[in-house]
Amino acid sequence: QVQLVESGGGSVQAGGSLRLSCGASARTFTRYIMAWFRQYPGNEREIVARISEDGTTPYYAEFVKGRFTISRDNARSTVYLQINSLQPDDTAVYYCAATAGYYRPTHQSTFNFWGQGTQVTVSS
Repeated sequence: QVQLVESGGGSVQAGGSLRLSCGASARTFTRYIMAWFRQYPGNEREIVARISEDGTTPYYAEFVKGRFTISRDNARSTVYLQINSLQPDDTAVYYCAATAGYYRPTHQSTFNFWGQGTQVTVSS
């Protein structure tokens, strides 16, 4: 079982930056592929970025366009999402997720463990 706790969300103006963090309780954090999703009201969660167990292989959704950077610190059991040049369309709830045993997962159904979400609000 993995417990995930996100932090770092908030309200910012367009063009600003945020760094989201997600701490994991898992003693075997390095077993898990980690990812960030976001969700608009009434929509499914969509993947933003994913990172491999050892942190060497990131994946980004096309809409990220170089503005987001995912990283992980396995010694601290923490995954990060740096978001730059925030836009109003980035306003959403952002979720941290973990999974194991899938090859390059991108859909929400392939992730087993979820945080509670953190709200990001970008004003124009």
